[in-house]
Amino acid sequence: MEQAFQVDLRGVVDLLSRHLYSSPRVYLRELLQNAVDASTARAALGGDAAAPGGNAAGRGAAGGNAPRGNAAGGNAAAGGGAAGGGRVRIETGGGTLRVHDDGIGLTEDEVHTLLATIGRSSKRDELGFARSDFLGQFGIGLLSAFLVADEIEVVTRSARAAGSGAAHGAVRWIGSSSGHYRVEDAERAEPGTTVTLRPRPGASDLMAPATVADLARTYGGLLPIDLTVDGVKITGAGPPWRAAYPDPARRRRALDAYCRETFGFDPFDVIDLDVPEAGLDGVAFVLPQAVPPTSRGAHRVYLRRMLLAENVEGLLPEWAFFVRCVVDAAELRPTASREALFEDELLDATRHALGERVRQWLVRLAETDPSRMRAFLRLHQLGVKAMALHDDDMLRIVDRWLEFETSAGPMTLSEFRRRHADARYVTGVDEFRRLAAVSGAQGVGLVNGGYVHDTEIIERLPAIDPDARLRRLEPAELTTTFGVLDPDAELRLRPFLAAAQRAVERLGCEVVVRDFDPASLPALYLTSRSARHRAELEEAREMADDLWSDVLGALGGMTPADRPQLVLNHRNPLTRRIAALTDPALAETAVQALYGQALLLGHHPLRPADSAVLNRSFLGLLDWAVHTPAPEADQ
Repeated sequence: MEQAFQVDLRGVVDLLSRHLYSSPRVYLRELLQNAVDASTARAALGGDAAAPGGNAAGRGAAGGNAPRGNAAGGNAAAGGGAAGGGRVRIETGGGTLRVHDDGIGLTEDEVHTLLATIGRSSKRDELGFARSDFLGQFGIGLLSAFLVADEIEVVTRSARAAGSGAAHGAVRWIGSSSGHYRVEDAERAEPGTTVTLRPRPGASDLMAPATVADLARTYGGLLPIDLTVDGVKITGAGPPWRAAYPDPARRRRALDAYCRETFGFDPFDVIDLDVPEAGLDGVAFVLPQAVPPTSRGAHRVYLRRMLLAENVEGLLPEWAFFVRCVVDAAELRPTASREALFEDELLDATRHALGERVRQWLVRLAETDPSRMRAFLRLHQLGVKAMALHDDDMLRIVDRWLEFETSAGPMTLSEFRRRHADARYVTGVDEFRRLAAVSGAQGVGLVNGGYVHDTEIIERLPAIDPDARLRRLEPAELTTTFGVLDPDAELRLRPFLAAAQRAVERLGCEVVVRDFDPASLPALYLTSRSARHRAELEEAREMADDLWSDVLGALGGMTPADRPQLVLNHRNPLTRRIAALTDPALAETAVQALYGQALLLGHHPLRPADSAVLNRSFLGLLDWAVHTPAPEADQ
């Protein structure tokens, strides 16, 4: 025998409070939302005899997702909300909260169908509550009142013209959190609805006059209705970005003030936003200070001018982390809690369109105000770099305006290419630091591609400039730009080179002598990518067990061509004095000291063997200095 499920209303309310709504403060938003829907429905009643009932409470207990309406209808709702206005009065006092609206109200049949039913959407849709110009879409709004009250009283009178008699008189519905309700006749002269709440123990603060006024201002401050709390008007002129201003300068000052009030900062710039297919408009405020690109942009989002949430994420692409938005949308769907946006194709398209608006602003800024563009890039270059990875216009902006670290100082990539026809780049910051001075002295222009996105941007340059020739520098290539000693000098240095090679042979390094600038540098340690790969392979082989050591050994050892080079600078006076030493042991110790210094200056990682050689050479030179007889003092 089939039986119906039983619904435990207390359990449902507990589920809402613990897992759906972030705070019981949303109860007032839900009541306001229902009141606005009631006003919208009554305004439509004049032009549509079939317009649905939509009282505040009336949408309350019914469920179901409403389909989106067309963009035109959505925009009308977004721009005008309840067409023809409407009035909502909130009264506090006497330990109660009352929300009055002059909306369409409910008939007695609708009270039974809508207020007493949880999760039943078919009848609700038949009555027309799925229309896209209503704020609510899930029919659980009235239940949120049970977060702060044990009993809800609804007095309503329908404005429908059809029919007559008691069915269209005033009705009182009283619902209890225990799961019971009753319906009785009531007195109400005009169509509309009044919802009355009495706080449950511990919830009095949420219905205090100051709290109610603050919540009404937060959630409903932009609503296109006459909203008052205890006689004080809450609603004003509507969204500030839609207001009329005498001139652009005054509009900018007003939006700056709105940004300070909303987000607490003076914006670097203001970007107007408009996505017609989502019925969305608003403004984006560019942050005046740098923020990490991993920061999540929290945006203020309204749906048909009712606040959805103050910290909505995912509205813009991740790369646009440098802006904070305030938008109002008609067609985007909220989640069940109405505190976030539902991820669907429309939201994805909206996100892409908003990113395009930000991108267009950057392009215009680069074309019309170069100084401000440079100032912006100093603050938010990471976001622009991220865009440049996929967008040619952004890549042109980066190429033309963003300064990179180069061997000739900070410079844009386009300027650097003009000065250095055969420019190179490296992919690591440490590699740039150890090679910049040397490559620059040899006339080889070098760009630091070691920062976030820099290498990818450099490698994308041919997409906008086919003649861009920035090749990755192989450090060992630098030796081809160094001067070679004359044959007589090389012949004299052969005994020294043999001793020097013995000093670093077991370290896997080749010693060569060259003549290069800067003369202040006694030695340079150069290693190729293949050499680094082989060194890592050898290190892994030493740490592996016998089986893996044999496997790694089968991959092959380091060939002479792969070996790093210790390049001794014959132009350096100290190097020449070391090369002239006649004591082979002392010469080996000195070469090992140069090897260690070259590793340290080049920020190369030190292997255990390198650290041991560095320590031994230092102690050896110190011992030699101590035991060298001091010249006799003059008598």
